[in-house]
Amino acid sequence: MERFFLELEPPAAVMTSWPHVVVVGGGFAGLKVCHALARQPVRVTLIDKRNFNLFQPLLYQVASGLVSEADVASPLRQMVGDAPNIQILLGEVVAIDPEACQVVLNGQHLGYDQLILATGSGSTYFGREEWRSLAPPMKILEHADEIRRRLLMALEEAEQTRDPSQRAFLQTVVVVGAGPAGCELAGSLIELMQRAVQRDFKQLRRQDCRVVLVDPVDRVLPTMAPVLSEAAAAYLRAAGVDMRLGLKVEGIAPGRVCLSGAAGEIELEAATICWTAGVRASRLGRLLSDQTGCPIDRSGRLVVEPDFSVPGHPEIRAVGDLCSFAHTPNGSPLPGMAGPAVQAGEWVARDILARLRGQTIQPFRWLDLGSMAVIGPWYAVADLRGLHLTGLVGWVVWALAHLAFIPDTENRIALFSKWMWQIATRQRTALLITGRPDQHLGVDVGLFRAPRPTA
Repeated sequence: MERFFLELEPPAAVMTSWPHVVVVGGGFAGLKVCHALARQPVRVTLIDKRNFNLFQPLLYQVASGLVSEADVASPLRQMVGDAPNIQILLGEVVAIDPEACQVVLNGQHLGYDQLILATGSGSTYFGREEWRSLAPPMKILEHADEIRRRLLMALEEAEQTRDPSQRAFLQTVVVVGAGPAGCELAGSLIELMQRAVQRDFKQLRRQDCRVVLVDPVDRVLPTMAPVLSEAAAAYLRAAGVDMRLGLKVEGIAPGRVCLSGAAGEIELEAATICWTAGVRASRLGRLLSDQTGCPIDRSGRLVVEPDFSVPGHPEIRAVGDLCSFAHTPNGSPLPGMAGPAVQAGEWVARDILARLRGQTIQPFRWLDLGSMAVIGPWYAVADLRGLHLTGLVGWVVWALAHLAFIPDTENRIALFSKWMWQIATRQRTALLITGRPDQHLGVDVGLFRAPRPTA
């Protein structure tokens, strides 16, 4: 069988002898690698299925109409493409040949000297993939657009519905998952619905707006300190969010969610259902594990060495949500957040450059900056290494931290101005109903092969 090789000519003759570093994935970790290697004596090829970097922590704001898609996404070519030693290729890596040091994309083979996998993670439904079409996750722009489209269409339908019970159904949202993403989405959606109904819809009642937050855990934000969970829960309840904790989702059908708990089975009816419960690493983790024998954890993440390399293959590194890095003081793997991903990406890039010079650097040490979640306008909770902040102070810290992590200056300015406008006027700037129904179903997020639409 004939094989086609992708031979990329270096833009300058001097680069011909430089090591070739292939970075797969333009998220937090991959982008940081590229920034650190820009204008260094290495050739860098960045491969991604999308031509933009997505700031996932703010997807819930796209779903609830606070900001638009362009505010949380930045073109990769504008961010690192101007570096003379970085080339960006649009495509999906479908195979890796560790022995030949090649990756396969777009039907062609691309060789590498160093391979950095930073393909991130997506949502999992714990073996119930049939729920995906009924309860969209929130991992890519299409997911956020679909959630916003479904909710706004439900409100528009409710405005024309005479039956009070049907209107109440259309004004009900169920959010599965009480972690940061679920709490942020629930708080933002209830505020959106109440303000929209009060100001923009003539036939709807504010008291019929209902957001139900569901999770088997016994408290929201279970990874944070209990005092912060209590503060977040109190705020959500006051805002009108109905919390159903200690309940497991047993089934999802159109307009219905079936739950089970100590008190028996419960059925919720809602026009809009959202899923923020499960996370699983991209399929490249299992693919590489099958080829190299590298162990993976139950979330599909590659269990890596202290230098983020795959056992037996020091030239292959995995960073971000794709890796399980347990070489920490307490032995706990790095959490799947932006901070650890950025720090890991920068360390790996510095380690590659040091080895080229015949040097070594200090072992990776994660600086834990804490965790935080915004629950509503001017209100957030933050756990900064034992310092607990709530309310306005927490929101200011949250806003500054997120603005600092956003890689594009233009997006920082746009987001800050829109946040200020929304807080001052309580108006949302991105409440357009666009796209086609179920547009997220045909998007392959790297966890499974999305079915091709039929004619």
